[in-house]
Amino acid sequence: MPLAHRIDHQLRLVLAWASGTLTDEEVFGYQTEVWSRPEVAGYYELVDMTAVEQVALPSIGRVLDLAALSAGMDARGATSRFAIVAPRDFEFALGRMYGSHRELDGRATKRVSVFRSRPEALAWLGLEDEPPATPEAGAARPDERT
Repeated sequence: MPLAHRIDHQLRLVLAWASGTLTDEEVFGYQTEVWSRPEVAGYYELVDMTAVEQVALPSIGRVLDLAALSAGMDARGATSRFAIVAPRDFEFALGRMYGSHRELDGRATKRVSVFRSRPEALAWLGLEDEPPATPEAGAARPDERT
């Protein structure tokens, strides 16, 4: 399961975990499937890439395409935060590039920041308690809503 997610309505947070080889198809699928749901508009987001072994991109331009798609899906009139956990340099750099391009898009209402560790990301999101860390720790399958 390279990309799984859980929606925590109580925390108003979408948690996602990537592992193994992460493809742009999976990331674009996650973006369109999750963020087209009206009930998550304005939610905070945490994507943890700690277990990613490889990112398979056909070109770096796909990061820019994803940033534009994401900004276009942001909830109007609601600001939120998106934390990316990326301990490895390559994923960290991709996250920074994505965040910069997304925030430059005039439609963006989500502030993006990239962190080396999960505790840093959680603190930036204002979360005192640790949500489930992995899908095995109680998170729903990608097709389940909680």
